[in-house]
Amino acid sequence: MPANHPPSDTVGGEARVRGTVPRLYQQAFDELARQIRDGISVQGTRLTEAGVASQFGISRAPARRALAELARCGFVAKADGRGYVVLSIEDAGRAPADPGVVQTARTPSDAAATADGTTRLAPPSSWARIYDDVEREIVARIAFASWRVNEAAMARHYRVSRTVTREVLGRLQQQGLIRKDGRSRWYAPALTPKHVGELYEVRGLLEPVALVKAAPFVPADFLASMRAHLEHAQTHANAVTGATLDALETEMHVQLLGYCDNPTLMQAIDLQQSLLIAHRFLYRQTSRLFEGEPFLPEHLEIVDRLERGRPDAAAEQLEHHLRVSRDRALHRIDAINQQYEPDGLSYLDRL
Repeated sequence: MPANHPPSDTVGGEARVRGTVPRLYQQAFDELARQIRDGISVQGTRLTEAGVASQFGISRAPARRALAELARCGFVAKADGRGYVVLSIEDAGRAPADPGVVQTARTPSDAAATADGTTRLAPPSSWARIYDDVEREIVARIAFASWRVNEAAMARHYRVSRTVTREVLGRLQQQGLIRKDGRSRWYAPALTPKHVGELYEVRGLLEPVALVKAAPFVPADFLASMRAHLEHAQTHANAVTGATLDALETEMHVQLLGYCDNPTLMQAIDLQQSLLIAHRFLYRQTSRLFEGEPFLPEHLEIVDRLERGRPDAAAEQLEHHLRVSRDRALHRIDAINQQYEPDGLSYLDRL
């Protein structure tokens, strides 16, 4: 998820009250609206619940709400079939009922009126306040070992109830970051060669199929935007950051595949997202590991084949890209193992 907003800004033209924290759907709404205004998400881009949920590491409920708000405010429109499509920049943010003014709908649970009549956003759910931190702590350690996750110790560490920690752990399980062993105890599996190989093998089977199914629905402008981002990264290789690499991976493996019209297939792909989440940490720590980032020309080749109307060839290239990415991921993990040693944490026990 993007970081919290500055103490004072606006959402859809409505001023936020200093010191409040946006709810998850509002954070997703703000970031998606910014991407549309800035031309990052171009006209015709398809946005789906699954894609938004995966992009921001949230569940489908806030993703659905964010998309509904974007539609109500004129940023997107319902697509034929599944999801929404981005409208033109000229139309973005212009709700039909009140052009130029965007106001976010509220429910009693979303806001509370203060004595001076202003509206304060309610804080996010307890699980949402700690989720990002828990995810980050686990991802930063699975390169080194497997970890037992102590639910009671987590509750004490964050001063929340066991109900809250169960919600967090359930969502981490949905992302494939943690599992339960034979005794129903939570653990985070290490990124061992075997585990990484299994994840890439499944992705290599599922993602090319999703790409072929997505191809008829991908706007030409979206492919052109992908190409521009990749070529810019290649041209400015010395300035490419881990965050940029992560964004480019998300654009290929989440946003592009999000045009797939098979929700069951996309749900199966979502279960393998632990690798993409882990790469946020891996890229941040090893952004200069290679002379030039190897996946950039591989992604460009996929885009090139899609632009030439050859989805089967693009899927073949995607399968190749995933196959060779396995060894590079293991190389990054080895580099981190040699350079870092994780600090102790009360709710994580090394296995």
